[in-house]
Amino acid sequence: MTPVRVNRRGMLLAAGTGATVTGLAYLWQEKYVGDDLQGSPLAVDLTELAVGKLLALDWQDKPVWILRRSPTALAGLEAHEARLTDPRSEKSVQPATCRNRHRSIKPEIFVAVGLCTHLGCVPQLWGSDGFTCPCHASHYDLAGRVFKAGPAPANLVIPAYHFESETRLVLGSSA
Repeated sequence: MTPVRVNRRGMLLAAGTGATVTGLAYLWQEKYVGDDLQGSPLAVDLTELAVGKLLALDWQDKPVWILRRSPTALAGLEAHEARLTDPRSEKSVQPATCRNRHRSIKPEIFVAVGLCTHLGCVPQLWGSDGFTCPCHASHYDLAGRVFKAGPAPANLVIPAYHFESETRLVLGSSA
C-alpha cells in the first residue's frame, strides 16, 4: 500500500476549503437573510391549511414554509429541549415577536425559511416530529430548532410576518 503524501499546499487548500464553506454558510445567513428579513410583502390565505399540513411557497427566491401544528405537536416541543443546540432561540434569526418556545406569533402557525442553516439545502418534513436535511442529516423540530447531532449551526430562519386577519398572513412585514 502506497502512503499518501500531503504537501503544505495541499494541507492549506484543504483547511481553507473547510473554513470557506463554514464561513459562506454564516455570511449567507447574515447577508441574504438579515436580522429581520423584510421586503416584497406577500399575503397568504390560510383558510385551507389543515392541521398537520405544510404549505410550501416561494418568496424572495427562497422556500418558505407555513405549517399548522396540532396541540399534540405543540405539547411535544418541550420534551426534547436538552438535545437542541439553541432551545431558547437566543442566537437565532427571527423577529422579536417569535422569540418563544414555539417560535411563532400564534402557537399553531409556524412560518420559516425552508433552508438548512448548514449549507442551504432544502429540508423535508420528517414524519410528524420535524424536518430533516437529506444532504447532511441535520434535524430540526417543529419549531425549526436544530438538534445538536447534525452539522447545522443554527435554528431555521423565521421571516418577518404578521396576521392581517384570522386567516390571512402577510410575509415580509411586521405588524
